[in-house]
Amino acid sequence: MIILFHLSQKTRRFNELQRLCKQISQPILAKQLRKLEDDGMVHREIYKEVPPRVEYSLTEMGHSFVPVLKTMGEWGKVYINSMEENE
Repeated sequence: MIILFHLSQKTRRFNELQRLCKQISQPILAKQLRKLEDDGMVHREIYKEVPPRVEYSLTEMGHSFVPVLKTMGEWGKVYINSMEENE
């Protein structure tokens, strides 16, 4: 979810995603990006440069999931507020 959230904001390079997703190790991030690509949610663009540049963005299917992410985020805020009020 966190990867999709960051990609919903703009196209990102791997190292940028790694900095944003500090809680995800490099091998797991690479594996998750490959899985999201296989699932049709993420597009990987490889530029033939030296050094090679790879950018990740959401596909049309990935963009269709953004409203779900926003709804989940809103629910999470309500949940956290209700938990804080009950303390």
